[in-house]
Amino acid sequence: MNNKPWTASTIFVAVSIFFVALNTRPAVTAIGPLFNVLMDALQVSNTQMSLLTSIPVFCMGLFAPLAVPLQKRLSPKSSILLLLIIIVIANGLRFITESYLLLVVTSFAAGFAIGVIGPIINAYIKEKFPSRFTTVVGVYSFGIGTGAMLSAGLTVPIYNAFDKSLTIAIGSWTVLAIAAVVIWQLAIPKEQVEMPNASATVHGTVRNPWKNGRAWIILLFLGLQTSLFFAMMSWLPAMLQDKGFSLMLASSVLTFMALVQMAGNISITLLMEKWPNRIAWALGLGILGVIGFALLWVGTGFMLWIAVFIIGVVLSGLFPIALLLPLDEATNTEEANSWSSMVLSGGFMMSALLPLVVGYFYDKTASHNITYAIYIILMLGVIGSVLVLKKSKRHATK
Repeated sequence: MNNKPWTASTIFVAVSIFFVALNTRPAVTAIGPLFNVLMDALQVSNTQMSLLTSIPVFCMGLFAPLAVPLQKRLSPKSSILLLLIIIVIANGLRFITESYLLLVVTSFAAGFAIGVIGPIINAYIKEKFPSRFTTVVGVYSFGIGTGAMLSAGLTVPIYNAFDKSLTIAIGSWTVLAIAAVVIWQLAIPKEQVEMPNASATVHGTVRNPWKNGRAWIILLFLGLQTSLFFAMMSWLPAMLQDKGFSLMLASSVLTFMALVQMAGNISITLLMEKWPNRIAWALGLGILGVIGFALLWVGTGFMLWIAVFIIGVVLSGLFPIALLLPLDEATNTEEANSWSSMVLSGGFMMSALLPLVVGYFYDKTASHNITYAIYIILMLGVIGSVLVLKKSKRHATK
């Protein structure tokens, strides 16, 4: 399919998708840089703190299937506008007081909104940019990475700049959500968002992903790599502090990883436009990931920066691949929505477990050796799922 030329309106739409993506991580990843500080201030355990990551990620999976019925009632524009407003409210409530219960409630609300946004945006990209969806998924992934980078890099400086105010540090991301509301409202005119229903019948019956083996493999692939992402965003500063890093230095390393991911999200997807073999990319990144996590385990000093760089590259490439795989399988907009909903739903619910598991074992052992071992095992699981996906594709084409 020939690529249609970019116009001012389609560029603005892509920009609005970027701003929506910016807001799909800070409500979760702003906790990590202040993990130990929050734990002391709120007087909770490592396991309880891990819930602040696990709850929103689990909700992202639990509520992703609601994207399908929501789009039957509202257009993508109205749906995403409503969900962005929920994110604004969730972040805004964090200004009120230092309260563990409030953080749990707002994490739940943010996770709900983020979870439903994902499949809607995926389907909208497939419909709006049929010949450029790899590039625009890259823009979306770039926005996610940028949001994670900003929250990782600026939360501690904001905390220090405002007289060590935890409420301002984690509530300030409301500003970013308000900006997304305004830009999305301006960029997506009503006539551009009505998704045609005809495409659902062009290719016959819509396949149910819950009954499709390849969909389950893709779900596993996404779940394993997003588990690693959220666990790293939550626990990397604390892990580095155990290795002797200060809070500021550990936060800087987390920012560095998020920056690498941000750059990788867009650059790797652009490279995939030229070399589109998703399986080869995923397999290569998986092998590199095992090396990175092993180095993180045994490394010290500068070697830890190299390990984090490798891990950032790996995670930045695996996530857009996980978003693209269900879109590659889909033959129409309805399938794109249902397959994305299923994959994101199960994948994110899987991802919610790992930060909690890390917190549990750290509370029990006061050591992260089990954490590093789990990371490497999950990375090997990523490689295994890719090999199974490759084999099932070969059998399907015979």
